[in-house]
Amino acid sequence: MPPRIGLVANPISARDIRRVVAAASSLQITDRANIVLRALAALAACGIEEVVMMPERGGIGGHVIRGMERAGRSGDGRFPRLRFLDMPVAGTADDSRRAARMMAAEGVGAIVVLGGDGTHRAVVAECGAVPIAGISTGTNNAFPDHREPTITGLAAGLALTGGVPADVAFADNKIIEVRVDDGAPEIALVDVAIVTDRFVGARALWRTETFRELYVTFADPEVIGMAAIAGLVEPVGRRESGGLMLALAPADLASTVVRAPIAPGLVVPVGVETANRMPAGRVFSPKLPAGAIALDGEREVFFDPHQSVSITLVDRAFRTIDVGAVMRFAGAHGLMRERPLVAIP
Repeated sequence: MPPRIGLVANPISARDIRRVVAAASSLQITDRANIVLRALAALAACGIEEVVMMPERGGIGGHVIRGMERAGRSGDGRFPRLRFLDMPVAGTADDSRRAARMMAAEGVGAIVVLGGDGTHRAVVAECGAVPIAGISTGTNNAFPDHREPTITGLAAGLALTGGVPADVAFADNKIIEVRVDDGAPEIALVDVAIVTDRFVGARALWRTETFRELYVTFADPEVIGMAAIAGLVEPVGRRESGGLMLALAPADLASTVVRAPIAPGLVVPVGVETANRMPAGRVFSPKLPAGAIALDGEREVFFDPHQSVSITLVDRAFRTIDVGAVMRFAGAHGLMRERPLVAIP
């Protein structure tokens, strides 16, 4: 059976408070649908015949279907078959989780994800061994690469159909597991922040005076968000083992202050007391007795003094398609050539 690919497109990513306090963008539904159409066309060009898509209430699917129908009427057959999962739609992150779980059960070869860090985290929580290919349409987008969706679609298709060796096509990624008492673990793909706020309010982090501890899977000075703080202190690569942990404080009280881009267009002073490597497999606990735990920039978990919190980095937790490596391999080995090059004597 030819490989199938799953597609999860979040219609409400990039809608948090950082659009108000910073200069974050917000893609319209038609923009998201056009991204899907570009990715679908690229997948078909690589021989992918069927794509399974998550249903949603935002209207992305309707725009995509109309775009495919217009192409079909003009004789343009550049799209694969598109099928929507038969699942209820709640309009929350549970949709992405359920879709990823169903796609993995169907045996898709990969899942293309449109969204920010939160959407990718939801998919990773349920996709198991199925690799993902990320397209950034969220606010901070520290995890998914900023890349033209056509190229991401080509790489996903070539990784499954083009004879690209697995050690080239797929990359291992880290997560951080957070557990309160004996509850089920929550995961973060990029960062876990311990903050003093114990109320929900706006889930997204932006008030730096509340930051107390930060744990990151990678520390990259080229991204936006909490990982940027760590990256401007001590860079840690996505592919190297372990991460980084920082003790933070209000900027006017801290021994060191770093000006970091915590959201698009929002560069603020962040107080840093210490920074230490975070080895994989070692269990850490926050020093703050009570507060909130933000996973990939959004408050998700709250804890009290009588509760125990464990934070552990896990190497090789899930796989992504290495878009750059796949496309370099495709170029070097002529995977997209229809005829061999003729050497000029």
